[in-house]
Amino acid sequence: MIIYEDILRAFQKNKVKYVLVGGLAVNLQGAFRSTTDLDILVEMTDTNLAKIVKILKQKKYFVKQPVDPMGISDAATRKDWIENKNMKAFCFFKENGEQVDLIIDSPVKFTEAIKEADIQRIDGISLPVVSIRHLIKMKEKTGREKDKLDVSELKQIKKLKEIR
Repeated sequence: MIIYEDILRAFQKNKVKYVLVGGLAVNLQGAFRSTTDLDILVEMTDTNLAKIVKILKQKKYFVKQPVDPMGISDAATRKDWIENKNMKAFCFFKENGEQVDLIIDSPVKFTEAIKEADIQRIDGISLPVVSIRHLIKMKEKTGREKDKLDVSELKQIKKLKEIR
């Protein structure tokens, strides 16, 4: 069993277009990093976002902002939130502390990420994991200490994989 397995299985069943990023992607690329949330870069279409919101609501996730989460699946509303409310991510929470973050502001766009994604199969789930190259690019932009450590480790892993 993997963390957030129920969501990932639902994404696969409903053909959600996403790429795993963040701490879980760091782990799946071979580094060790403690993480408790699920960060995903998604295709920003109304249909795809509506599928994601529906799945998360069915799984009892909620947003803390005083908005209807389905608003993210409306292009005009989404544009307003990004441009006027400076939305960088859209976060869903569960009472048990689980968190799913839809990454909005990224130096790597979904269309780029999906082309180079490493498809990893775990327990019957095909997981699109952001490439090490793109993950490094994303982590370098944050400037956070934990991301600097991730970048260092990911660069070592990348070198090892290139030797093979």
